[in-house]
Amino acid sequence: MVAIGVLGLLMVAVLSFLNSTDAASEPVRLSTSPTPTAAATTPTAEAETPTLEIVCLAERCPVFVRVPGGDILTDQDLGQGQRVRHFEDDLEVVLDDAGTVQVLENGKERPPGAAGERESFEVSRDPDQ
Repeated sequence: MVAIGVLGLLMVAVLSFLNSTDAASEPVRLSTSPTPTAAATTPTAEAETPTLEIVCLAERCPVFVRVPGGDILTDQDLGQGQRVRHFEDDLEVVLDDAGTVQVLENGKERPPGAAGERESFEVSRDPDQ
């Protein structure tokens, strides 16, 4: 009786081993996501050149940017080296100290303001960009 029990356990062990080696010999199938298209990964001309880019050159640069008559996009003190970029068609900008920032309008540098000078201006997106 014990011999039959041991034989049964041995058969189960052999069958389990054979099943596990069969599973190991099957190729592993990985699901892959589709490769992104060039259109999805290549930025458009609009995304490459912002309507407005402001770079802080001093320790602290107070910046205010909004859509005319609408949403406030930036109202903060930037730290040295920080930048903000906006791609909206029309923007209103207020700089508490125009001498502390570098301003690019449609990729072109705006003449720097005087140190300590409060400056406000509007920027419109260049239709060619």
